[in-house]
Amino acid sequence: MPQQARIKDRRTSVDVVFDHLYGAIATLDLRPGDKISEAEIAAQFGVSRQPVRDAFSRLENLDLLVIRPQKATEVKRFSLREVTKSRFVRASVEAEVIRRAAREASPKDGDVLDTWLAKQAKVVEAGNYEEFGKLDYAFHEELCKIAKVDFAFEVISSEKARVDRLCTLSLSKEDRMGQLLDDHRKIADRIKAGDVDGAVDAGMIHLSRLDATIEAIFERNPDYFET
Repeated sequence: MPQQARIKDRRTSVDVVFDHLYGAIATLDLRPGDKISEAEIAAQFGVSRQPVRDAFSRLENLDLLVIRPQKATEVKRFSLREVTKSRFVRASVEAEVIRRAAREASPKDGDVLDTWLAKQAKVVEAGNYEEFGKLDYAFHEELCKIAKVDFAFEVISSEKARVDRLCTLSLSKEDRMGQLLDDHRKIADRIKAGDVDGAVDAGMIHLSRLDATIEAIFERNPDYFET
């Protein structure tokens, strides 16, 4: 993490600390099991302990931190049960979003999806894993807008946040961005064609990509997981 972080914008200090720590955890700059100090984070950002405490609490609510009285706060290890639960919830919501998007999509919506796909293709070519992750979020948010259920993205993003670190491991160490981009193209093509069943099938295949890698990640880094 940087030696000094400055708070310059209109966001609260809690927001800034939260965003910084969330990013570090999601990108594995802070790894499962790493310990972090409330006092050190407060000093780094030049704030009191209260906003750091509030940011820690928000991260705990996302199952990203473990806060225990009189013990060091640590980055939460993965739970296979919680990962399975999150992916089930997300798949259920996303299937309905894609189904509705295929029914509602206009030619203009198709053009918007093509624009997102073009942006993704550029970052795949550049090998930019972090930027691809951001564009992946944007693509799925756009599907919610097309489906006219913007609120559904709150559920999707919340559940996605719980497994972002596994996605990072999958993207950076197994280089699956090209495959995921191809999935997005197939989803978009089926939506533009108004093929409801085909779009949902493509979406479920896309969401299942990480499942096959979880076991491999567990075998490779068992210390990242709860015992």
